[in-house]
Amino acid sequence: MRAPSVVALGGGHGLAVTLNAVTRYAGQVTAVVSVADDGGSSGRLRAFWPGPAPGDVRRCLLSLAADGPLEKLWAQVLDYRFTAGELVGHSLGNLVLMALSEVTGDFAMATAELGRLLGVTARVLPATLGAVDLCAEMETPQGRAEVTGQAKVTHSPAPVRRVWLSPSSPDAPAEVLAAIAGADQVVLGPGSLFTSVLAVCAVPAIRRALEERAGGRVYVCNLAPQEGETAGFDADAHLEALAAHNVPVDIVVCDPSTRVGVPAGRVGLQSGAGGASRSALGARVVIGALAGPDGHSHNPAFLAEVLEALARTA
Repeated sequence: MRAPSVVALGGGHGLAVTLNAVTRYAGQVTAVVSVADDGGSSGRLRAFWPGPAPGDVRRCLLSLAADGPLEKLWAQVLDYRFTAGELVGHSLGNLVLMALSEVTGDFAMATAELGRLLGVTARVLPATLGAVDLCAEMETPQGRAEVTGQAKVTHSPAPVRRVWLSPSSPDAPAEVLAAIAGADQVVLGPGSLFTSVLAVCAVPAIRRALEERAGGRVYVCNLAPQEGETAGFDADAHLEALAAHNVPVDIVVCDPSTRVGVPAGRVGLQSGAGGASRSALGARVVIGALAGPDGHSHNPAFLAEVLEALARTA
């Protein structure tokens, strides 16, 4: 049987976990990475550089680096963070991505070139080709308020209602849209719901590409609420946030033993074909033991087993 083609959307540690899982069974892997980060080294670079934030792209490439001694050495070097002088706090990989972008004139090409250096066989693509800011509306005791900047959204002091990008309709690479249209499976999450998953889906062209698919859209639910961003969120709240942003999901994968649990409260469960459960929002619910030893991160091997079974039965 042909190995499935898989697209993974997100950013940060969550996307790295997903990629660790899908590379175990997929024939072709494409990562679509959020580039709205404005904190740390990426934020400092964006103060004078008009390109996309490189931090999550760098993390993604490093998580996919080959196991050879040379690739491991380059991964260690590119993950190096300066501890003194004018470059203190900067990651070398971020600086290399910026320099490659300047030389080639194309951030996507820069990402591909750095991937070749690391022996990455998957495609790693930025969600947008230009700089974007993540904006959010929060529900505060004084009423609704808006903030701009991923770092501020991450540490939101009040519940986040919705997010969007500024500019509102940034260009998405054509390769991203083609990959989403042609993949056997598209995996969203786990990871920061608003600042990683929805930061990618907030690109209008990417959201339309997801809407135009006939199926195969899988949301991997987080195992625990994220303080400051999804505090108090259960699985129902995750699905409701996706629906509120018009992000279609066919299947939601949950671990019932965690604090996030399964969709069983506000949206309820309905009987689906073949005895499968479905949320009232329409997503088929697949449950399994997915947590790693710390209980906060998914075990990539466990997640791969579930995702592979879904891909082969789609």
